[in-house]
Amino acid sequence: MKEHTITIKSLEEYPAAAREFIRFMDKGRLFAFYGKMGSGKTTLIKSICEELGVTDTINSPTFAIVNEYEDRDGNTIFHFDFYRIKSIAEVYNMGYEEYLYSNAYCFMEWPELVEELLPEECIRVEIEENEDSTRTVKIITAE
Repeated sequence: MKEHTITIKSLEEYPAAAREFIRFMDKGRLFAFYGKMGSGKTTLIKSICEELGVTDTINSPTFAIVNEYEDRDGNTIFHFDFYRIKSIAEVYNMGYEEYLYSNAYCFMEWPELVEELLPEECIRVEIEENEDSTRTVKIITAE
């Protein structure tokens, strides 16, 4: 298991944190973002997408479940928010396999609700809000 930690001290540091995250992404394509409501999952994913060159408006796909973007190199990015998922059947019905096995970047919020469907190679990203309002981001890979 390999772990990398990024500390974010303020909203202004998200772009730098995103650049560091991207350097650590390596060949990873599937990223499961864990954290409490308001911990900064959406903000970090938005910053990562911006640093990858996405020019579309980036927001949480809370009601759509998934948003699709394209980075500067033409790579597809899927941004999921499983918060409103009521059953695994919903995820099967949306054709999750087409997304997760597409070789596109997949950034998933609230993955604990679909954890049983996540491939083994999925990289775990834990975001914790600290008492001093900083954020600790742990990127955990199986390697």
